[in-house]
Amino acid sequence: MNSVESLTRQFQSRFGAPPRIYRAPGRVNLIGEHTDYNDGFVMPAAIGFSCWVAIARRDDRKLVLFSEQFPNAPTQLDLEGPRVQRKPGHSWSDYPIGVALQLRDAGFPLSGANLFFRGEVPMGAGLSSSAAIEVATAVALTDLSGRVFDRSELARLCQKAENEFVGTQSGIMDQFISLHGQRDHALLLDCRSLQFEWLPIPGSVRLVICDTGVKHEHASGEYNRRRAECEEAVRVLSRVLPGIRALRDVGEEQLQQHRTSLADVTYKRALHVVTENARTVQSADALRRGDLARFGRLMAESHRSLRDLYEVSCRELDLMVALANQPGVYGARMTGGGFGGSTINLVEAIHAETFARNIAAAYQRETSIAPRIHICMPADGAARVDSAELQ
Repeated sequence: MNSVESLTRQFQSRFGAPPRIYRAPGRVNLIGEHTDYNDGFVMPAAIGFSCWVAIARRDDRKLVLFSEQFPNAPTQLDLEGPRVQRKPGHSWSDYPIGVALQLRDAGFPLSGANLFFRGEVPMGAGLSSSAAIEVATAVALTDLSGRVFDRSELARLCQKAENEFVGTQSGIMDQFISLHGQRDHALLLDCRSLQFEWLPIPGSVRLVICDTGVKHEHASGEYNRRRAECEEAVRVLSRVLPGIRALRDVGEEQLQQHRTSLADVTYKRALHVVTENARTVQSADALRRGDLARFGRLMAESHRSLRDLYEVSCRELDLMVALANQPGVYGARMTGGGFGGSTINLVEAIHAETFARNIAAAYQRETSIAPRIHICMPADGAARVDSAELQ
């Protein structure tokens, strides 16, 4: 029995009606970390782990949400309720509820529905399980309503739900790639204009994700703090660089020229963002030229900057990157928000299996933690699916 058939049977058993099935993938970011909320450049790829949702219309105006992963009582949202913002409950259901409220307030003609969620994106691994839930919800609700949706518009609404309802001040990258992913391609995204370019990943390499198995508790608060530090840098620099809107608008030479106007910590945060934007653009050029060695060097520079300037790495991530110094590895870096989670490694396909075994064994010897290693290639973005597609 495939995933769609299994989910369909569970949904029918619980709700007594046949559902439509949708999926939205998680993502891995190859380079361009903490640049998205600075209006910069990122290079994510969708991965083959998805959030699945089964949905069917109800006769009333309620959304009833049930999760296979968190099998407590279903959560309900009354779409006829007052338009004041409902408070988050600090649970998995905040993500779909936040999206539903954004869709409703944006004028989407939502109907009542039962929704059954199954998540396969590893949580806490920095692979954006939250955006996968948001996007799966948005695609399912809008398609059920019969409305033709613009994928970039949905990405903005999902990001807004995470910013304003969940309370995480993330950029748009995660939701955007979950909607726009393309098989065997990474995506170079300008987070200001939302213009993007698909970049082919050669079949001679694999993306190897190494989940450290740790996620430090202070990660969410530190993420919001980094964003505030970047906004402070812009506020100060705008006095001497009129017209800048974000660190995206600042060059490294300008930053160095006005370094003394910034506090040391603020300068370090800004220097990471400014140089990371440049690295991302250079990495796209390397992919276009097929220069994987250069791409790998830029990945290494990115990790050092995240570790030393942005200070979002941790001992486990640094160890995993150090252990990646093996034959056939072009580059390695932490990926995601940081303070735990995963590294991304660009590895020759013929060495991928050996690399996965070696790094898992070495990391476990050093930490007594058995890491999860995923060998993958970029996947397609969110879509409606049926059983026939997975035969």
